[in-house]
Amino acid sequence: MRSLVYLIAVSIDGFIAAPDGGTEMFPQPPEALADYFAEYPEACPAHARDALNVTEPARHFDTVLMGARTHQPALDAGLTSGYPHLEQYVFSHRALPPGENLTVVRGDPVDVVRDLKRRPGRDIWLCGGGDLAAQLVDEIDELHLKVTPVLLGGGVPLFAGGATLPVELRDTRVLGGSVVLARYRRGQ
Repeated sequence: MRSLVYLIAVSIDGFIAAPDGGTEMFPQPPEALADYFAEYPEACPAHARDALNVTEPARHFDTVLMGARTHQPALDAGLTSGYPHLEQYVFSHRALPPGENLTVVRGDPVDVVRDLKRRPGRDIWLCGGGDLAAQLVDEIDELHLKVTPVLLGGGVPLFAGGATLPVELRDTRVLGGSVVLARYRRGQ
């Protein structure tokens, strides 16, 4: 069975974005990006793949889930599909332009995830954001946190409204730029 993996950048104090939703305060040193995309090439968005010379095939995921606010930067960049190399599900109640390999879902994300887990394929990447993660907390099998060396003091939390998810540390790895990749699996 496929796993749902919440892979996301997070500040040391547990925020995935500033209060306004911006992520520009997360440093992106080239060595950290190179290490990150060597491990997760499929996580490199379409518009950055050539510029960052990311050509490797997917290693972990063939499907990505996100909320409308997480999808918005692709739209702002003039793209209708941020990850056309993956099967994409955007959970939104508003109309979005059609995009390559993109499905807009207005229904219950739990039902969608349970259906996707039963299908053959690679794991499922929960890209963000905190609202969607909170709705899916009981379906999350692993957390892969790219812990960035910054304190935000406030903003969009990893799980909106808080959540309880017992986890066990699987492994850690230091990426370039003092970024720590911490991987956890669901605990008992």
